[in-house]
Amino acid sequence: MARDLRMSRMLHVLIHMDRHVGRATSEQIAQMISTNAVVVRRMMAGLRERGIVSSEKGHGGGWQLACPLAEISLRDVYEAVGHPPLFNIGPQADPSPCLVEQAVDARLDATLAEAEARLLAQFAAITVEEVAQDFERRFADSGHRVPFPWHGATGE
Repeated sequence: MARDLRMSRMLHVLIHMDRHVGRATSEQIAQMISTNAVVVRRMMAGLRERGIVSSEKGHGGGWQLACPLAEISLRDVYEAVGHPPLFNIGPQADPSPCLVEQAVDARLDATLAEAEARLLAQFAAITVEEVAQDFERRFADSGHRVPFPWHGATGE
């Protein structure tokens, strides 16, 4: 099963918007995350509905942050992109008359629910600003001159 990249892509976009570009069109964001503008608009709409970004149409328009990264948690972004599945494992989808399978499914359900609750609590405790600061530390340590090679620069 393929990984769901919506959350990581939107975190990437939010940090670039804050640190480098300010306002960006759907086409520019699509280039940044190697997808198409229709997909970007769909993902950004969830962020807009949560008050994380705003948009303006027309010449000079585009997407921009509606609040500081310090006010946005990873959980906020996770919820804005539609609550993608956190785990690729789980119990049988259809109920089974087999008592062994019922025991396995019950234990998996309980364990995964507990793990999900812990992960979501951790997401709520981490701000996008903290991730952006991690980027800044990595960039400073890397020796690169350009932090965003999607503009055509190599970063070296």
